[in-house]
Amino acid sequence: QLVESGGGMVQPGGSLRLSCAASGFTFSSYRMNWLRQAPGKGPEWVSGINSSGGITNYADSVKGRFTISRDNAKKTLYLQMNSLKPEDTARYYCAIAGDPRRGKGTLVTVSS
Repeated sequence: QLVESGGGMVQPGGSLRLSCAASGFTFSSYRMNWLRQAPGKGPEWVSGINSSGGITNYADSVKGRFTISRDNAKKTLYLQMNSLKPEDTARYYCAIAGDPRRGKGTLVTVSS
């Protein structure tokens, strides 16, 4: 099970930190991704991190602004989002890499 939290409404230029609590599988064994889906659009991959946390990847649209991390002892995935823009408005989901299953996600709204 994956449960996302930390979303909310923030002004442009603001920051949020998303969390994803994992249970029911060996979290430390899996590469994890953050994805997002904006209203009326298809899903977009945002960032990925390998099982140990040593290798991270980002979509060009968030590179330099977002930071993915994980705490395998706490079975939790994070996404630190800085310098938020209105186009970052979306529901954010965490997922096991290659697995189509999703949690409920957490909504991020960037608006003045």
